[in-house]
Amino acid sequence: MLTSPVAADHHAGMIRRVAMSSAPSRSALAASWSRSLLHHGLEPECRRRPERLSSAALRDRREAARTLLRVATPILDRLAGVVTETGSALMLGLADGLIVEERLRDADRPMFGEVGLTTGARWSEADEGTNGIGTALAERRAMVIWRDQHFHNRNLALTCMSAPIEAPDGGNAGVIDISSCRRDLSEGQARLIALTVQDAAIRIGSELFRLAHPDARLVTLATDPHSGPCLIAVDDSDLIVSCNRAARRMLRLSAEDIARHPPFTDLMRQGRARGDIAGAVRSEVVRALKRSGGNVTLAARDLRIGRSTLYRKIKSLGLTGHLKS
Repeated sequence: MLTSPVAADHHAGMIRRVAMSSAPSRSALAASWSRSLLHHGLEPECRRRPERLSSAALRDRREAARTLLRVATPILDRLAGVVTETGSALMLGLADGLIVEERLRDADRPMFGEVGLTTGARWSEADEGTNGIGTALAERRAMVIWRDQHFHNRNLALTCMSAPIEAPDGGNAGVIDISSCRRDLSEGQARLIALTVQDAAIRIGSELFRLAHPDARLVTLATDPHSGPCLIAVDDSDLIVSCNRAARRMLRLSAEDIARHPPFTDLMRQGRARGDIAGAVRSEVVRALKRSGGNVTLAARDLRIGRSTLYRKIKSLGLTGHLKS
């Protein structure tokens, strides 16, 4: 996995030229190189592997992240059954890039251990420069970082496919990464792996959102293939408690808007989601009425709203035909 001195010198020179460029339109990769060099003060030639936390410190971090680990573990286990057989490593990191879970074959541990991609090491952009884990967290989106796109020379054998896991407050809860050292990994294969990683991250983030609002009614709007379902938590008074990142974009809600807990039905009337909200509410009410056999009291209890509130919604949506005669 060692890089030849000539290749390493060429890579380091390229990093510096691009990072120091003042071109007005810069890619996410160029921006990451610039952050790594100029903001974080890293050097591409650094060969020192990341330090690992002590067993006790790692145990404390895992305990603090127990909800994330509980939700992620079964999903990681299913992914591992496929990816590790290809010689790849599957990692789960926290919001600061600390790797707290790994899935890989014992025969492959020395290969990834050589660059320090292992449990207890921190792969944030501030620590490791441009890399799948750190740059996905910094950019808050899925990333594929090919071999020579990494910042450090010692990481040039890696191709990393990573996606951040969204926290219930819209920040980062963690990150999933699949890394490969195979030279025959094609662009098509990498894209397929990246989609799988992104899907797993979306599923974990959605479940974390649901667990964070156990007493709220959850409304799911349209699903964006890139960011997953738009989730809204609504309380018994029909006030919005929280939205995930996708829903905030759709509804054009800022953090300040959500902090004021706007009424969900007000947003529906304003049409802030081009009819998506109205359609979601209508479908939700119809499902509740079907489950209750048209009984408004039971349907209101199912939706966790008042009977009179539900009846007003039924009338405004033209659903009186669904009521029990």
